[in-house]
Amino acid sequence: MRTDFKRSLLIFGGIGLALVLLFTLTEHSFEHAIIKPVEPWTILPFVLLLGSIAVAPFINRHWWEHNYPKVSYALGAVVVLYYIIVLDNVPRLLLTFHEYVSFIALIGSLFVVSGGIHLKIRGKSAPWENVVLLAMGAVISNFLGTTGASMLLIRPYLRVNKFRIRPYHIVFFIFIVSNIGGALTPIGDPPLFLGYLKGVPFFWVVTRVWHIWALAIIFLLALFYIIDSYNFKQATKKQQIEAMEPDQPEFSGAHNIFFLVIILASVFISHPIMVRELIMGAAAFASYYGTKRDIHEKNEFNFIPIKEVAILFIGIFATMIPALDWLELNSETLGIVSPAQYFWGTGLLSSFLDNAPTYLNFLSAAFGLHGANVDNIQHMDAILGLATPEALGLSNPLAPDALAITEESWKYVQAISVAAVFFGACTYIGNGPNFMVKSIAEQAKIEMPSFFGYVAKYTIPVLLPLFAVVWFLFFR
Repeated sequence: MRTDFKRSLLIFGGIGLALVLLFTLTEHSFEHAIIKPVEPWTILPFVLLLGSIAVAPFINRHWWEHNYPKVSYALGAVVVLYYIIVLDNVPRLLLTFHEYVSFIALIGSLFVVSGGIHLKIRGKSAPWENVVLLAMGAVISNFLGTTGASMLLIRPYLRVNKFRIRPYHIVFFIFIVSNIGGALTPIGDPPLFLGYLKGVPFFWVVTRVWHIWALAIIFLLALFYIIDSYNFKQATKKQQIEAMEPDQPEFSGAHNIFFLVIILASVFISHPIMVRELIMGAAAFASYYGTKRDIHEKNEFNFIPIKEVAILFIGIFATMIPALDWLELNSETLGIVSPAQYFWGTGLLSSFLDNAPTYLNFLSAAFGLHGANVDNIQHMDAILGLATPEALGLSNPLAPDALAITEESWKYVQAISVAAVFFGACTYIGNGPNFMVKSIAEQAKIEMPSFFGYVAKYTIPVLLPLFAVVWFLFFR
C-alpha cells in the first residue's frame, strides 16, 4: 500500500510541477483565460461520460471497473483537443486543470489524513445514536469541510451499524454529512469558498442560510429516524442487536488533527501558484508516513476510493468545460430572472456538473442581471445588502449603466448558495465526497444502489420534496 502511495505522490507531484512550469514558462496564464463560443456538439462527451457512469456498471460492472479510466481519459481528450486545435484556447484548459489539481489536492489530502485517525464509538447503533452522529457530522462539516467530515466519520459510522447496515444508512450519510451539512461556512463546501474569495464575507452565508439549513437537516434526520427505527425493530426481532457487544471507545492517530488544521488553513492561500496544493501534499505525505501501520489496518485504509474519484473527475472536469462556457455565454437568453429560477437552475446543474464553477457562473449571471460586476467589491456589498447603492454612490437612475439593485437582490446569492450545496446530494457525482463514501461502503460489502437507483429510490422521493418546500418557503 505504501508503494501505491509513493507512486500516486510521484504522479500528482509531477503534475503539480508541470503545472507550475506551464504557468511560468508559457504565455498562456490561466488568470487570462477567456470564454469563446463553442459548438453544441462539444457538450456530447460530457453527456456520454455521465451516461457511462450511470449505465455501464449496470450493464457490465466487471467491464466498467477495468475500463472506466479509458472512458474518462478518451472523452476528456476529445474536449482538450478541441480547445487546443480548434479554439486555440489553452488558457481556458489551464484554468480548469488548475481547478482540478486544487480539487484533488484538497479531497486527496483530507482522505489520507483522516484515514490515519481511528475513531471507535461505543453503542449498539440505536436510531437515536445514529441521529446524534449524523447531526454532529452536519455541524463538523462546516469546520472540516464535507470531505474531511465524511472521511473522518464514515468508518466509525459503518462500524457502529455493522450488524444491521443497509444502503439507506450510507445514502442519508451522503445527504447530511457529505453535502447539506456544509452549507453554513466557506470551509464547508467549495462553492461557498469561491464566493468568499470573490468578496462574500465569511459569516454572510450563515446569517442568511442557517434557518434553511436547519429546516433541511431536521427534516432529513426526522425521516432517517423513522426509517431507522423500523429497521432497528426488525433487527431486534432477529436478535441481531441483543447479541451485539458494544465496541469500547477508542481514539488513535491524534497527531493527524495537526495535519488537518494545516490543510484547512492552507485553503486560504491563493498565491503564489500551487503553494496551497504543495502544502496539502506535504501534509498528506507526513501524515501517511507518520501514522502507525496498525491504525491504517484498523481503518481498512487503501487508495481505491480516491483513485476512482481522481480518474473519473479528471474526465468530468475536462468534458464539462463546453457546458459551462455555453451556460455563461447564453444565461441571459435563457430567461433566468428570478431567485426561484436561479435556485432550480443552479441546483439542476450542480447535481451533474461540478458545483463550484456552476456557482460562479450563476453568481456572475445574477450580478449581470443587476448591471453589476461580480469582481467589484462595492457592487458585492450592494447586492448582498451590506450597504445601499446610495451610500456607496452607485445609484444614479439617469446613468446609462445604472445598477438595478433592490433590497431583495441578496436573495439571488442566497438561492445560488443553497442550491449549489444542497443539490450536490442528488447524484453520486454531485460532490467529491459522494463517490468516496460510496466506494468505502462497497469495500465494506454494502451493496449500494446504482446511479439511477440512487436517484429513483432516494433523490426523487426524499430530496426533491424537501427542495420544493425550500423553494416554496424562501424563493417562490
